[in-house]
Amino acid sequence: MTTTPKRYTVTAALPYANGPVHIGHLAGVYLPADIYVRYLRLQGRDVKFICGSDEHGVPITIRAKKEGITPQQAVDKYHELIKKSFEDFKVSFDVYDRTSSQVHHETASDFFKKLYADGKFIEQTTQQYYDETAQQFLADRYIVGTCPKCGNENAYGDQCEACGSTLNATDLINPKSTLSGAVPVMRETKHWYLPLNEYELWLREWIVEGHKSDWKPNVYGQCKSWIDQGLQPRAVTRDLDWGVPVPVEGAEGKVLYVWFDAPIGYISATKALTPDWEKYWKDEETKLVHFIGKDNIVFHCIIFPSMLKAHGDYILPDNVPANEFLNLEGDKISTSRNWAVWLHEFLLDFPGKGDVLRYTLCANAPETKDNDFTWKDYQARNNNELLAILGNFINRAVVLTQKYYEGTVPARGELTDYDKEVLGVLEGMPMVIATYIERYRFRDALSELMNLARLGNKYLADTEPWKLIKTDEERVKTIMNIALQISGSLAILMEPFLPTSADKLRNMLSMNPAMWADAGSAEMLPAGHVIGKPELLFEKVEDAAVEAQVQKLLDTKKANEMANAVADPAKDNISFEDFSKMDIRIGTILEAEKVAKTKKLLKLKIDTGIDQRTVVSGIAEFFNPEEIIGQQVSILVNLAPREIKGITSQGMILMAENADGSLAFVQPSKQITNGGTVS
Repeated sequence: MTTTPKRYTVTAALPYANGPVHIGHLAGVYLPADIYVRYLRLQGRDVKFICGSDEHGVPITIRAKKEGITPQQAVDKYHELIKKSFEDFKVSFDVYDRTSSQVHHETASDFFKKLYADGKFIEQTTQQYYDETAQQFLADRYIVGTCPKCGNENAYGDQCEACGSTLNATDLINPKSTLSGAVPVMRETKHWYLPLNEYELWLREWIVEGHKSDWKPNVYGQCKSWIDQGLQPRAVTRDLDWGVPVPVEGAEGKVLYVWFDAPIGYISATKALTPDWEKYWKDEETKLVHFIGKDNIVFHCIIFPSMLKAHGDYILPDNVPANEFLNLEGDKISTSRNWAVWLHEFLLDFPGKGDVLRYTLCANAPETKDNDFTWKDYQARNNNELLAILGNFINRAVVLTQKYYEGTVPARGELTDYDKEVLGVLEGMPMVIATYIERYRFRDALSELMNLARLGNKYLADTEPWKLIKTDEERVKTIMNIALQISGSLAILMEPFLPTSADKLRNMLSMNPAMWADAGSAEMLPAGHVIGKPELLFEKVEDAAVEAQVQKLLDTKKANEMANAVADPAKDNISFEDFSKMDIRIGTILEAEKVAKTKKLLKLKIDTGIDQRTVVSGIAEFFNPEEIIGQQVSILVNLAPREIKGITSQGMILMAENADGSLAFVQPSKQITNGGTVS
């Protein structure tokens, strides 16, 4: 569209209600979508921001089975958790619906029936994997195997999360069922398919020729690659008992495939929001924009548009600004490995700092390539940018106004060339930021916002009103007036990025609600306007808070390594006679002390039941001497004595070594009389 649309429908990818959301979700989809929508609202545009929980599909049933609850209980739990996380981070959906609702089931069923009645599907009986142990057909996510493209041994039947390739279950090498671990067999089953091959020429014209210049290169490139490879019919039904039932005869025990059902959730959510929903989905003067992650490009750019085209009543997306992935401390975010920063946990550790995370994620957004979130960067963004630049400028402007004029905006006098230069930059800044936002370049837009704060800081540093007040009070009035105009504009322009801080700044400046067009004005805060008391917009993030988060991740990595550790292979067999030669007894540690000039050695006195003897053991790095006195241990008492650091060691206590190298005593589960044999 080249003209300004009459209205906007903006969607954000429906998150699976099978777990909480993390910073990767926020950075990739929901934050850029929210920035865009908040900007549109400030422009006075008619916009509906649509999202909701995707509550069908195999990930839901897998989660429910893992937690020992029903699929409905699982989606109820995670829908509320996800919804609250978005609210906490001020993601301003007009509606956050759910695909388990009656309205959605009806909408999805009607959509399918329309295509079915119009002959848009092909019906095929095919061979599909079946788990004979679990006695059910296996949907894509119930099958794992080796990816034929990258060799990842844990690829799913629909997608390899290591390389991002879209797969069919039959593509996997060495497939196995996630339900039982059994090797699945092939059985016949009937399904309905959307013949994407019949839409190939249309998609090529619509995407390859029509959107080459305005879609992001990563989106356009992936779509072109798919089309160039040739499209195949795509199943729109699955053999499952959780989802929207296929609404035709002969489809018992089948549901709509989640990637047919889920995008229709945008339509059903809009229905739940307003009776005027049709104008947001069927009027050609409406601009439809999908915000997604790169793993959803094919579904939103090829499959869903083909569905809409087949239906015939709906508009097509104008743009699909997909982001790349966000990594965490140099490693791919993984829910299964708990390698993530969960939104619902973040504000427990950093209360009131939701805007700081929004800022950090936008400033480092994975718009063109995968990017990395680190806690040190989070701290630096807060302390060196938000606090030292934006917060510092606002604090100076408000504090000096209160100090010199009791909070009343002073009138400007004669302007210098420098004043005019600053006001000229201020006037043009809303258009600069708007242009970047309209082009979905939110990182650049945020950078320009901070440049305006930098300009304000430089202006005050150059003019030094705190010194000039002693010699030229009239000049100071002009300086402070201009500083306050910049502050007022910042309160508007920062709202899409930092909504909580923008509210706080507007209250500080006693500003009425304003629109984007008001920003940049030299009369934003007129002379005589009374502002409020100064408050700190941002507070310092201390080293200890960041170090605690880094340590949490290190603990997670250590736990993952231990969980995935492979035991050493068994040693060569020995005879029973060899084993019976070892005399292992239960003893109690009576005394313990470190061996001088060593890091690893402890000198122990142990009651073996047959005597009290000295043992030197290399366990000092794992145990404090005073904490192990009184503990029972297993000790090999017939090991030949040996000299260690001048001490005769008479035996060896038995230890178990963990995957991380830590040690634990081999102990009886209950108190045993000293001297009891281990056999």
